[in-house]
Amino acid sequence: MKKLIIAPDKFKGSLTAVEFCDAVERGIRKHTTDVEIVKLPLADGGDGTIEVLNYYLNGIMISLEVHDPLHRKIQASYLYSESKKTAFIEMAEASGIRLLKNEEANPLLTSTYGTGELIKDALDKGVEHIILGIGGSATNDAGMGMARALGFRFFDRNKKELKGTGADLNQLTFIDDSEIHACLKNVKVEVACDVANPLYGPNGAAYVYSPQKGATPKMIIELDNGLINFCKLVNKQYNIDLQLHKGAGAAGGLGAACILFLNAALNSGIDLIKKIAKFDKNIKGADWVITGEGKLDDQTFSGKVICGVLDSITKEKLAVFCGVVDLTDARRKESRIDHISEITTSATDLDDSIANAGIYLEKSAEAFAKRYL
Repeated sequence: MKKLIIAPDKFKGSLTAVEFCDAVERGIRKHTTDVEIVKLPLADGGDGTIEVLNYYLNGIMISLEVHDPLHRKIQASYLYSESKKTAFIEMAEASGIRLLKNEEANPLLTSTYGTGELIKDALDKGVEHIILGIGGSATNDAGMGMARALGFRFFDRNKKELKGTGADLNQLTFIDDSEIHACLKNVKVEVACDVANPLYGPNGAAYVYSPQKGATPKMIIELDNGLINFCKLVNKQYNIDLQLHKGAGAAGGLGAACILFLNAALNSGIDLIKKIAKFDKNIKGADWVITGEGKLDDQTFSGKVICGVLDSITKEKLAVFCGVVDLTDARRKESRIDHISEITTSATDLDDSIANAGIYLEKSAEAFAKRYL
């Protein structure tokens, strides 16, 4: 009996990764039932990650009142698995740019405090493992806001306590960690981080990302100087040079804060999900690994789900089902993909392919099974 692994990303706006798995299984079983199918939906830390994680963690969504980037009260949620003592938290839920109107975006004023409140709630529930997604932030506070919610305190030269906004970075002269949350030392924190930007400088948080968060050229310089000040103080007080850590500049310096305040490891999103899915162990002995995403192009091979699948397979054959394929023939040949199926070739137009992706994917899977199984 042949063994097949179905391990896709979502088709954005069309199918979830779990729905992809189900459609492909239906198509294959229309041709043959004499096959072992293992469904391992994947994600890269972005949209759709909560659903994929819940497939493995069997958790519940916890909703609570927290503060948004401008310190207004909002409801935000995170995934909590009591049985596995694990929480998945997306910082964008509490500190995301999508929570602000265009005219409100200002990284001198915004804070990650709400993200810290979500983490605190998970700690209060006794979690032992936190997975933190840090994409889509509205902030450039080096995670001071998040840390404040967990008991860290930040002071200026006059011993006045700071709120922990981007504007406070330049005022910071001392960090007080004497009253931090008691559970912080006993929790394992892993951060889904797919950027390698340093904390400050031309490739750092302020220059690369703060313009998307409302920063003017003058603000960028102020924020970058603030990140330099933060980094120097941390080096002096904790003997840690955050500038040397890849990804420290992610999410306006929240990457650095996770390393410093949470003792966290920064990993690629797909690598984290693969570990939770026990992907490398589960694909052993498979004849085919079937994966896919909405569009197969050159970006696919830079930290996306299919790239992660390619990193893991050895002897297994690889089939990729996509909505649209935009690869040169040369790129196809060097990609190590044994079968590519483009479902839009069966649809009347793009709208049809999006609306009926499940139907076309099922047909493509049936055709694949007839050819190879």
